[in-house]
Amino acid sequence: MAEAHAAVAFSFTVTPEGFNVNLNHEALWAVWHSGVRSWKKRIARFKNNFINGVYPSSPASWVFTITVVLALSLAKVDPSFGFIESVQKNMPGIRSLSAPYNYYTSIVLFGTLLWIVVIYMLRYTLKALLTYHGWMFEPRGKASWKTKLWVMAVRTLSKKKPLLCSYQASLPKLFVPPVNGTMERYLKSVRPLMDDTNFERMKTLAKEFEQGIGKKLQRYLVLKSWWATNYVSDWWEEYVYLRGRSPIMVNSNFYGLDAIFVHPTHIQVARAANIIHCMLQFRRELDREELAPLIINKTIPLCSAQYDRQFNTTRIPGIEADQLVHYMDSQHIAVYHKGRYYKLYIHFKGRLLEPCELQISLQKILDDTSEPVQGEEHLAALTAGDRVPWAKARKEYFGKGVNKISLDAIEKAAFVLVLDEESQDQDHPHNPNKLDKYACSMLHGKGYDRWFDKSFTLVVCANGKVGFNAEHSWSDAPVMGHLWEYTITEDTVCTGYREDGNTKGEPKIQPPNPIRLQWDIPDECEAVIENSLQVAQNLLKDVDLHVLIHDAYGKGFIKKCKQSPDAFIQMALQLAYFRNAGKFCLTYEASMTRLFREGRTETVRSCSMESSAFVRGMDDKSKTNAEKRALLTKAIEGHQDAYRLAMTGLGIDRHLFCLYVVSKYLGIESPFLKEVLSEPWRLSTSQTPHTQTNKMDLFKHPDHICAGGGFGPVADDGYGVSYIIAGEDVIFFHISCKNLCPETNSHRFGQDIRKAMNDMKNLFDC
Repeated sequence: MAEAHAAVAFSFTVTPEGFNVNLNHEALWAVWHSGVRSWKKRIARFKNNFINGVYPSSPASWVFTITVVLALSLAKVDPSFGFIESVQKNMPGIRSLSAPYNYYTSIVLFGTLLWIVVIYMLRYTLKALLTYHGWMFEPRGKASWKTKLWVMAVRTLSKKKPLLCSYQASLPKLFVPPVNGTMERYLKSVRPLMDDTNFERMKTLAKEFEQGIGKKLQRYLVLKSWWATNYVSDWWEEYVYLRGRSPIMVNSNFYGLDAIFVHPTHIQVARAANIIHCMLQFRRELDREELAPLIINKTIPLCSAQYDRQFNTTRIPGIEADQLVHYMDSQHIAVYHKGRYYKLYIHFKGRLLEPCELQISLQKILDDTSEPVQGEEHLAALTAGDRVPWAKARKEYFGKGVNKISLDAIEKAAFVLVLDEESQDQDHPHNPNKLDKYACSMLHGKGYDRWFDKSFTLVVCANGKVGFNAEHSWSDAPVMGHLWEYTITEDTVCTGYREDGNTKGEPKIQPPNPIRLQWDIPDECEAVIENSLQVAQNLLKDVDLHVLIHDAYGKGFIKKCKQSPDAFIQMALQLAYFRNAGKFCLTYEASMTRLFREGRTETVRSCSMESSAFVRGMDDKSKTNAEKRALLTKAIEGHQDAYRLAMTGLGIDRHLFCLYVVSKYLGIESPFLKEVLSEPWRLSTSQTPHTQTNKMDLFKHPDHICAGGGFGPVADDGYGVSYIIAGEDVIFFHISCKNLCPETNSHRFGQDIRKAMNDMKNLFDC
């Protein structure tokens, strides 16, 4: 309540008798608590930065180093080879001290310098070790002696309980791969998509590029890699996301669903209160860096940079490019319900509100019978439509007065909560159409009831089901998936509800009332809002989205067949698409490059010579199951190799993308890059990870797995497919395409996937 009371915390009047001073003690306490919290966060941030700055050493090692140097010096052994004596006699400020203070001060100075040198030696040793990726290319469970020694060395240098960002300075930079290697991998990837004539033409273009302007572009890119932390990520964020002028709803934002097999409560405000509290606990762990960094095989750390902008972040529209704005702290969330916006405080009197207290505040919003003012109900359509009209409207109508104050409340919120008026029914496995409707609600809603510019919008349905819609530029899906997995686990397994469905506990204070945001929207602005809404509704009406629950078998069976689950599914998608479209297509699978500092994603081109040979072989009646299994195994091995190369910096598409950006800066036209960058991805796929936390035991609670999430179609005549391998026996597929394309149909493609999965299973049943 500090912001609400700040203006009236102190006031005075002048009378004939003198000054009359009035103090609002409650407001002053609110201001005091706000200031204390702010300073606590600053101190904690300074402490964490210091601890991370000396990693893989520790602050306590400084005392140990000084003690050892002092002990050796007192034993008449000079560990500094004369440095201590030289400092004692010659350094200004120290030589003027009387004995023995000048001597001990010199020892402390030398010990500190030695400590810093050791820290950098350890850090760069760890960084050098983390550049080794040979472990990834070795068979699972058959590590070489080289890899075993490497694992021992990495674990020896790593502390047992690192902070979230402790490894950041030790992660290697993403290197620029050689042009000739990228050309070779590119040509290999497009061979199954081209006839001989086109392939020879492409080989000629690639050779001309490699031997010509490619060398010049590569030199500039290498120079950037020396200067920048990551040679890809800033350009990827700017040119792929922030410079896009088309709507981000459907085209960029992605969504996530609840655990659909459990329903902890049907009370909307109770579920919302618990979820909000769990998310804010996650934020507190982020701020304190108490959240453990993700580590592969208990050895290899992943970059944590993307977590920085998970909360208190918004995308601001611009004429030519948007920008991401992150606020260091926020003590409120924005709430949307029945066309009205509210500011809901989440901290009061120096502490985070408990779920039962948040439920009281949320109930007041539900009980509010006021009507939306002009333009308020459809206001968020501005964030769903084209970016330029929104940028102009924001500058003209939201730059001052109550509109600016209210817009600031939304943009500076920790996140946005939508209390939906619709319920999402629970008999999904028996009625897939309801699950499709649920997914559509999370992807785009009605086009005006999600604030698409916020880092994420939490949606709580009228019957207590939850989901989210996330803006994509600040991070990739696994980071949002980490928060979601943590939240759902804390909510359903740890926090829980009373038998009557309400939150547990008793309120210790009366929480502050939510504040209804005020708007003064003129007719001209309302016309812009309605135009953006029309754009958004045309876009969402074109979405054909289907969620397929594949429960015939899952990861457990695939592993029994000694195959990679992800590569197995990718081959099933290749088989399904070929049967659906009668041809192969350029296929995108997202992999991560977070083995490198500030790494994001790389593309794995799933359609390969090996995969196409397998697909053709599957429908070849002359081939036996054994021959088809051999083709599948070879295709899976080829896909895994491509995935490993992408993860370790030897992908194709990010390198070509950055070369293209350099060519544009230099004003150089490249026929090769122009053709490569214009190739459509008619099948865009991504796996949603899970078990990023250790809070959920899926063997004990198999029904608590989330149904994953998805995204809109990337190409007008293609499919977007996101999948989550949910436990041992279930796989969820989120399939999207466009209604206006007569060649695509999400339900038909879902049946093709189901048949492909079944046919591939039959290869191993005989």
